[in-house]
Amino acid sequence: MLAIFGLSAQAQTVQIAIAGPMSGSVAQYGDMVKAGVLTAIEQINAAGAAGGHKLEAVMMDDACEPKQAVAVANKIVSQRIKYVIGHMCSGSTIPASDIYENEGIVMVTPSATVPQITEGKKRKFIFRTTGRDDQQGPVAARHIIAKVQPGKVAVLHDKQSYGQGLATSVKKVLDEAKVPVVLFEGVNAGDSDYSAVITKIKAQGADFVYFGGYHPEMGLLLRQAREQGVKATFMGPEGVGNKDVTAIAGPASEGMLVTLPADFSEDPANAALVKAFADKKRDINGPFQLPAYAAVKIIADAMAGTKSADPAKVAAYMHQNAFQTPIGKVEYDAQGDLKSFKFVVFTWHKDATKTAVH
Repeated sequence: MLAIFGLSAQAQTVQIAIAGPMSGSVAQYGDMVKAGVLTAIEQINAAGAAGGHKLEAVMMDDACEPKQAVAVANKIVSQRIKYVIGHMCSGSTIPASDIYENEGIVMVTPSATVPQITEGKKRKFIFRTTGRDDQQGPVAARHIIAKVQPGKVAVLHDKQSYGQGLATSVKKVLDEAKVPVVLFEGVNAGDSDYSAVITKIKAQGADFVYFGGYHPEMGLLLRQAREQGVKATFMGPEGVGNKDVTAIAGPASEGMLVTLPADFSEDPANAALVKAFADKKRDINGPFQLPAYAAVKIIADAMAGTKSADPAKVAAYMHQNAFQTPIGKVEYDAQGDLKSFKFVVFTWHKDATKTAVH
């Protein structure tokens, strides 16, 4: 290992762990974050902009499993790595973040949205470069209320921290607006047959379905619902907004609504960055690549600002300063959440493209 903190006043190689699903059913999220982190590290190292420190990525696979995430976090502690980009799934991030906070390790998640990671905890070392469920859920609900105006809504979730939290947030806003939620139910992640809940959707006459969860379940729900004659519009969060939902659902994915971070790759200010991804044959078209890039840039800018790789100094600097990033201006509140973040509603198409809904 090239970098051990405190051994030298000279510039060090600072290791940054990429912690998330490198295997398993949502490994593509790991691929997205890895693309963003690696591109950022390459560009920052070339510019010497991390306070003179060289950055080095270390891959850590938690397979989006909470128990494995704890093992990964403990491995990061034992290897004396002081910076983490991840974890990616909310259920994995919750227990891992407790370890990092206790050990003084800076963690920036580009994708975990559940409020429990930070809510009411005034974290010193835990940050995000994405919004929270209680920011994303209301965006979805307000769109349902104002634009869709359904007669009856079914709200489903996958019984996991991320999906259930979002579904609950959406239902709360719909209830306040007196939109009839005729079904609120969890399904088992990993099941292959959702006919029972689809039968309930039909029986309740729901013409709109919100699903909190990930793409494997959404893809099956869409395909099986259409096969059983359900014509309701389906909507989900960024966990369903990737090409693999189309691979599972096929033509049934046409017309799905999805909330995603704004498409930062379309910002003209990011044109050179889009080219940098393309030059390395990395896909920039996903919800997590540029938030992951931004996470590394913020850490590097804080190292440059403090002239230090000490995580305590870097974390304090992150709390106290604003950062210009590919996802816009980033500022943190006392608990490490973004002061603002923009979620956008898109219509998904059967060719795995998407169109922003205005």
